[in-house]
Amino acid sequence: MTRQNDPRLDLESQHRLRRRELLRLGGLGLGALALHPLLARDGLAEQLQAHGGLHHAPRAKRLIYLHMAGAPSQFELFEPKPVLQELDGQAPPPSLIAGKRFAFIDPQRSKLMGTTRAFAQHGESGAPVSELLPHTAKVVDHLCFLRGVRTNEINHGPAKLFMNTGFGQFGRPSLGAWLSFGIGSEADDLPAFVVLQSGNRGPRGGAPLWGNGFLPPRHQGTPFRPGPEPVLHLANPEGVSREEQREFVDAVTQLNGIREQATGDQEIAARTAAYELAFRMQASAPAIVDLSGEPESVRAEYGIEDERPSFARNCLLARRLVERGSRVVQLYHADWDHHGDASNHLGEPLEARCREVDQASAALINDLARSGLLEDTLVVWGGEFGRTPMSEVRLFTGRDHHIDAFTLWMAGGGVKAGHSHGVTDEIGYAAVEGEVHVHDLHATILHLFGIDHERLTFRHQGRDFRLTDVEGHVVTDVLA
Repeated sequence: MTRQNDPRLDLESQHRLRRRELLRLGGLGLGALALHPLLARDGLAEQLQAHGGLHHAPRAKRLIYLHMAGAPSQFELFEPKPVLQELDGQAPPPSLIAGKRFAFIDPQRSKLMGTTRAFAQHGESGAPVSELLPHTAKVVDHLCFLRGVRTNEINHGPAKLFMNTGFGQFGRPSLGAWLSFGIGSEADDLPAFVVLQSGNRGPRGGAPLWGNGFLPPRHQGTPFRPGPEPVLHLANPEGVSREEQREFVDAVTQLNGIREQATGDQEIAARTAAYELAFRMQASAPAIVDLSGEPESVRAEYGIEDERPSFARNCLLARRLVERGSRVVQLYHADWDHHGDASNHLGEPLEARCREVDQASAALINDLARSGLLEDTLVVWGGEFGRTPMSEVRLFTGRDHHIDAFTLWMAGGGVKAGHSHGVTDEIGYAAVEGEVHVHDLHATILHLFGIDHERLTFRHQGRDFRLTDVEGHVVTDVLA
């Protein structure tokens, strides 16, 4: 095949692209095809441009969401309840449990359960944190606690979907996809929405937790694998130079452009952008996951002891990704499902999970604060629901799923530092002040990014959809 001096193929030269050559060049694009979900850059503000840009001035530009998959117990971590301690072993008040359904326990036969964990107040804010999170205790003056969060779904899979997409069934876009769709990416060579996982297994619910739903496919999250090759098939095949890959991408761009002009199919433009982003990521992605250039003091601060995959490595990687322009980085850390089954899950298993995330979570906050990134980077930490104040007895005693009140924290990105919002009753069963539904949480996050949650919509199957469905209000009390 005679190549042109200009790497882009003009119309007259297309007929010279022989089938064998096209197939050979096509092999160069396998990695790019695998990267179709990475698109976000050129789709920014698809809805907001219609309104002349953001709906209001944003406080946050980036989101790091630390999802503790399996639902940590607020009673062992953030919510000391002296009355619950006093009532340990007694029946719960009948008025609270009347007509209530739980995942596993019979509320009529359940007993209230205090905690064996010691709590203390920390920082100028005096926020209570248990002995299990000594590093988090040191950064409480950066944090904003939501102590009366409520959700709709009582089982893990649907609850994770609800926390991530605002709906308990498959098919809706995730929070990260909505942000990508609304305001795009600041990065030329990285995905807008990256997903990192740690723990013994992936979160129940899987890829739909970071999916695009009915939004264009380029807005779904891109999972990064541990190791030097974060995305499969990203490298060129052996013997293929970067110049040849550039020629291939340029040829595909022009051919796709002709097809798009003839058909008006917007997905063709998405494929074209996928090839281009894949080409740029060949250099950027391996470099960004290589932490060897980070100072040893920083690696030690996060608790990174070796090269094995870990939540700590993912936290440092999250900082590097948002520095480079990724809009949303979501970390899932598994194994927080602490019932009373094969082992005493409120004992060593809970302690192990806390050791895995405590130091790195606090280090991320301090690292972002030092660099100035915390001011416009929103960090969220929490699970998909909470845990009951009643015990669940199997082989050992644990806590069941609880949807009426649980705790998560936020930091940076325009939220009040050293603040607590919401109060639960004496046994931590339900909010008596400042309840925050998941739809309210999503509305508040979008608001911090300059988006009115009622106006960011997508028409699908004859109706306009939004992240907050037909509910949600901004929790103004947590806004700085």
